[in-house]
Amino acid sequence: MAEIMSSRDAISGSLAECFIIIEGNRYNFMQAINLEAVIEKNKVEVPILGKTGKGNKATGWSGSGSATFHYNTSIFRELLYRYAKTGQDFYFDIQVTNEDPTSTIGRQTVILKNCNIDGGILTKLDADADYLEEDFDFTFDDFEIPEKFKMLEGMQA
Repeated sequence: MAEIMSSRDAISGSLAECFIIIEGNRYNFMQAINLEAVIEKNKVEVPILGKTGKGNKATGWSGSGSATFHYNTSIFRELLYRYAKTGQDFYFDIQVTNEDPTSTIGRQTVILKNCNIDGGILTKLDADADYLEEDFDFTFDDFEIPEKFKMLEGMQA
């Protein structure tokens, strides 16, 4: 009989922690609603003698992400204001830890390094909204995975 994943090992999306480190200050970014970071491999097509098709070779990567959070902090607006007035850009790290105490796989922590936001909302209102939220897109150029999930039981054949 085939091994199957236990439902307890599906990680709860809301049981995460998010910290942002900006200019030496560490913030518990508890107002985060969602965050996703992806890595994209850069590839080139490689012609190969004797084949009718081309191969593909990875030549590097780039990292990008997006986040949605409650509209209740001015940290990024202040930094964007500084950038607009002085041209002094800012970079920061984002640390996300996923840990569901019901699961058997433990926790995973990923640190996105040298993040740089693409822009942000300066002000907002919505008379019809239950609450306000905002989004920002960002890039990053390095990352670490200091804590990794354990292998699911039965996963390795």
